[in-house]
Amino acid sequence: MTSLRAGSGELAGKVALVTGAGSGIGYAIAQRFAAEDAAVAIDYLGHGADAKTLARDLNDNGAKTAAFEADVTDAAAVEALVAQVVERFGRLDVLVNNAGIEKLQPLLEIDEASWDSTLAVDLKAPFLCMQAAARRMKESGGGSIVNISSIHEDFPFPSFTPYAAAKGGLRMLMRNAALELAPLKIRVNNVAPGAIATPINAATLADPVKVQRLQEIVPLQRMGTPEEVAEVVLFLASDRSSYVTGSTYFVDGGMVRYAEAL
Repeated sequence: MTSLRAGSGELAGKVALVTGAGSGIGYAIAQRFAAEDAAVAIDYLGHGADAKTLARDLNDNGAKTAAFEADVTDAAAVEALVAQVVERFGRLDVLVNNAGIEKLQPLLEIDEASWDSTLAVDLKAPFLCMQAAARRMKESGGGSIVNISSIHEDFPFPSFTPYAAAKGGLRMLMRNAALELAPLKIRVNNVAPGAIATPINAATLADPVKVQRLQEIVPLQRMGTPEEVAEVVLFLASDRSSYVTGSTYFVDGGMVRYAEAL
């Protein structure tokens, strides 16, 4: 059973769409938004049972939520998703582009299909969702778009080149969009997690040697949690960040600043 934590209602009256919210960081964001009285649209493609259970449990606890299945790499599906959210809840104020994938492949072994699928989910999808959502936000007087990026929008990630390339592209997509959408009172920012304890990092979490190495290179000496990422996303979705746009917020325990004395 998913229970709501006590909130101050700072998203009351707002409608939020969170993509890839069936697990991990997106799941935690949906929970946090619901606790702050937002109406939450939970997008999923995989993890359908988890997404539907989350929506049901949040509703049982007094929230307004609904789960929508959509392939956010498909423009027609994205337009239909946004239209369904507006039809269901009346408006759209917040978009969180959270859906993402990664695959370990050395540079010389990357196949075209893997490159295309990673760039589609991690870069094309945020663009499609941003464009469709911003058109609705324009009609209602503004909004906030938050992209879940990664420290690898800046920090190299050997053997994950398509992922790093997509996140680097997402950094510039955010910056351009922030400038173009600012006159419409639409703010655009990135949240860049580092090592977070999510299902995508299950193999790392199960390897004591990798966990030890992470503790050595993360200044705060631990992995983060999805809930800690969700707190920063909440700030950017809320009116507390009303003068913030075009920025990346790192949630990484200082990992992106790691250095050793020689």
